Parts: sequence; structure tokens; C-alpha cells
Amino acid sequence: MLITQSIALFVLAGLFEIGGGYLIWQWWRNGSHWSVGLLGAVILILYGIVPTYQPSHFGRVYAAYGGWFIILSILWGWLVDHVEPDRFDVVGAMVCLVGVAVMMYWPR
Repeated sequence: MLITQSIALFVLAGLFEIGGGYLIWQWWRNGSHWSVGLLGAVILILYGIVPTYQPSHFGRVYAAYGGWFIILSILWGWLVDHVEPDRFDVVGAMVCLVGVAVMMYWPR
């Protein structure tokens, strides 16, 4: 599998997890209609399926996904909730990306 395909799967999984969680948050915490929560639950199921297409084993994929989750959460907060990341958020995200690259893509 190409690195670009693997990254695309991580990003898709992140959008499903964060998007699904966000919809459930909107339903449970902010009083949106129950159907918003149901849609969030369906999207979270899709999040559980997408990482199975990664070429590595469960533990490595989910550990590396954690780095992508951090980056995507910061971006979601910036683009959707309008909370701009500070320099420490950016540096931390870059450290996470380095960790992901070593875990998933470094030749073994």
C-alpha cells in the first residue's frame, strides 16, 4: 500500500471519528434532535471499519492513528469551532506526525 493511501485512510477514519463524535456531542450536550445523535453513531461505526484497511496490525495502526487524531482534532477545532491553534499546538502536532511516520512508514 502506498503511503498516500495509508494517510488517506487515517484522515478518513479521523473525519469519521471526530465528525461522529461531534454530532453525538451536538445531540447530547447541545440539545440537537435525536436523529443527529443517531447519524453520529452510524458515522462512528464507519470509523471502526476504515482502519481495518491499513496494512499493519491493530496495535500499530491504532497507535499511529492516535497521532493523526491529535492533528485532525486541532484542525477541526480551528475550522469548525474557530479556536485557532497556538504555536505549542502546532509543535505538538508536528511531533505527533514524526512519531506516526516512524511507526508506520519507517523501513523494517
